[in-house]
Parts: sequence; structure tokens; C-alpha cells
Amino acid sequence: MPATANTNLEKTCRIHELKPDYEQACRRWEAFWQGEIIDRPVISVVAPRDGRNLYNQGLLCQNDKIAEAVERANAWIEGQYWGGDAIPRIWPNPGPDIFAAWLGAHLVDALDASTNWVEPCVESWEQALPLRLDKQNPHWKRTMAYLEALAARATGRWVVAGLDLHSNLDALSAIRSPQQLCMDLLDQPENVERALRDMRALYGPVSEAMFKAGNAKVTGSMGWIPMYSKKKYNVVQCDFCYMISPELFRRFVLPALEEEVSWLDHSVYHLDGPGALRHLNDLLALPRLNAIQWVPGAGAKPLCEWLDVLKKIIAAGKNVHVYCPVEQVELFHRALGPRRVFYECWAKNEAEARRVVEWLEKN
Repeated sequence: MPATANTNLEKTCRIHELKPDYEQACRRWEAFWQGEIIDRPVISVVAPRDGRNLYNQGLLCQNDKIAEAVERANAWIEGQYWGGDAIPRIWPNPGPDIFAAWLGAHLVDALDASTNWVEPCVESWEQALPLRLDKQNPHWKRTMAYLEALAARATGRWVVAGLDLHSNLDALSAIRSPQQLCMDLLDQPENVERALRDMRALYGPVSEAMFKAGNAKVTGSMGWIPMYSKKKYNVVQCDFCYMISPELFRRFVLPALEEEVSWLDHSVYHLDGPGALRHLNDLLALPRLNAIQWVPGAGAKPLCEWLDVLKKIIAAGKNVHVYCPVEQVELFHRALGPRRVFYECWAKNEAEARRVVEWLEKN
């Protein structure tokens, strides 16, 4: 399906129509990126309006029913109370391995539409290289068409958030298989570096196409972690780093991450699982990385028991993302202080959302 032209995009940001205090939230976000604070920590707390239920957006890009998905997205946007510094947005979620699918891997959807994965397609790096993005790839065309349709429906009133790209070694792991890529790092590192150079060359053009299709120049940008910037922002990560040593991380991953965060104006790294903590010091040394989201992962102790990690990130001059119930905001606030902290919460109703913001303002 060909991507549609962005001829109907609203040329003026109209987010204040859904969020009357939009400009004040923008000032807090800008201060946050600078490591400063205006009057309280930045907080995004979203709640259903008038007793409406939140629905699971799911993998909205799974099929070609784009018009239907766009209308569901718009109805969801208008049915939410965007409390604190939450900016109205839809995150188009085509699944974690969409970059690999753009490179030609076969995408497999879960029966319940909760996730997807790809089947490895690279049997030999010598035969597969160079890696190129075919813009006639049906997954690429559908993704761009969906982003453009969302932006056209938004008419500048809400943000079309950036995709969860899973670039660098995550994409190579998906097209090669995690087990085989681990062996390749030891047995044929030169070929992995060649593949990574191709991936790194694709990051900028892919991100630029994504931001253009989503009208980010007008509305600003967000990612699956709902931080907001009037400039170019997205989440960077390498979940594959859980399986490699700091030495391999510095050789193969850090150069790619440095390029990604340099292309972006604002960025947050998604650090997932205790095994990834061995790379924290290297991440803290990235000068242009603004923030880190620490996720303990399944089976680990909850985030409120990792205050030492969050404090270390803040002490190094990076911002932290804290995802927690509204009931835990006081705990984190008293432990971490007001600066360099972003809270992401969901509330049961508007009253609960307002209360947690008012508490932060008073404390």
C-alpha cells in the first residue's frame, strides 16, 4: 500500500485545545531537559474522563485497517484527562522488531495481537551485506502510511509519538538470531562491525522519515516513554547488551548509541534488567544522553527498592524516568528530591490525577 502524501497536515500546533496548560507544561519540559526545575518535578498522569475505560491500544499497525485504527486512536485521545505535564499523544506500536521487518525479516504476529517477532533471515553475513532499506517493503510502506494518517487526523492537536526502533545490535539480533549473533561477535567480529555500519547509516534517514510523517516539526516529538520535546526526541536502547560483556558493549554498541543520541536533540536510554547494569557507567559517560529509564525486569525486586541506582544516575548529571503508581510518588520524591526526575503515572480518575500533582506542588 503506497504511503499517502502529507498534504492535509495542520501547519500550526493546536495541542492547547486538548491541554489548556500546554505552554506551561512546555516550560517545565524544557527546564527538565536542562536539568533544572521551575516549581515541581515533571509528571505525566493520565486518567480516563467521565469514567471511561482505558483500552489497550495494541499493535495498531498490524493490518491494513488504517482508517479504523486512526479513529480509535483519536477517540482514545479525546477520552483522556492529560494531567500534570502529560502531552496528548498516540504511540503507534508496530512491535519491537519492526526495524528487522523493514530489513526483510518475516514478521509473525501473536494470536492475541499483544506482540510480534521476526524469523531470522540472515544465514551468512557475506551474502546479506550490505544491509539496505527497501522503501517498497510492505511493512515500511504500511508504517509510513499509518504515521501520516495519524498526523492528518491529529491536525496539530496531539503528537504522533516515535516508534520503538530496536536499532543497532537489537536489529542484528532479530535478523540473525540472538544465539548466532553472540557467536558472531567472537568468531567474525569484522562482519558484525560491517553490518553495524549499515545499521548506523540507516538510523538518521529512518528517524527523519518517521518525524516527517508524524508532523513532529509542528507538534514536537515524543516516544514510547512519554517525555516531550519541541525538538527531536526518542528512546534509544540495546536490549541485546544483557548478553555481552562491557568490553563488547564498548566496541559494538557505544559507537552506535553515540551516533543515535547525537542525531536526536533529546534522548532517554531504556536500561532493562539487572544484567544490563554492568553497562551503566559507560552509559552515564555519554555526554549527549539526557536521561535513563531503569527497568528492573520480570522477577526482580520492584523499582522502589532500586533507589541506589536512581540516585547514582541523578548524581552523574542524568535525568531519571520513574514509572510508578500514584501512591508511590511521595516515596520516590522524598528519596530522590525534585530535580532531574520525571514521573509517569496512570490514575483511576481525574480527581486522583489532580491530587498527586497538587501534592508535588506543595512538597
